[in-house]
Amino acid sequence: MANFNKVILAGNLTRDPELRYTPKGTAIASFGLAINRKWKSETGEMKEEVTFVDVDAFGRQAEVVAQYMKKGRPFLVEGRLKLDQWEDKNTHQKQSKLKVVLEGFSFIDTKGADGGALRINRSEEHTSELQSRQYL
Repeated sequence: MANFNKVILAGNLTRDPELRYTPKGTAIASFGLAINRKWKSETGEMKEEVTFVDVDAFGRQAEVVAQYMKKGRPFLVEGRLKLDQWEDKNTHQKQSKLKVVLEGFSFIDTKGADGGALRINRSEEHTSELQSRQYL
């Protein structure tokens, strides 16, 4: 059976990205994303729910996210789901958390030279394009 693990989310950052480096020098940026959903109930009442998702970015993408993104800014994330599992040190109970590992992103409130949103994918050519833009 084929497998497919792809997520596309648009929301607002819930906190400034936290940038850290592994002992081998790989950049990791962790941040939260709030995704709002509004709808009308059967009674005509407007409802709203918010889903909070943790996201991890790696490498040059992590550095770009940490440099340009701040709490409250709208952001489009493309990535894959990853289940982190660990044992609590105090209770010795198994814990788990579903996260998104970033594979690509777009600044959805910053316009590029062509009037569209800037988009960053895994390839370095897109990252160098971002670096050449002075208005960010």
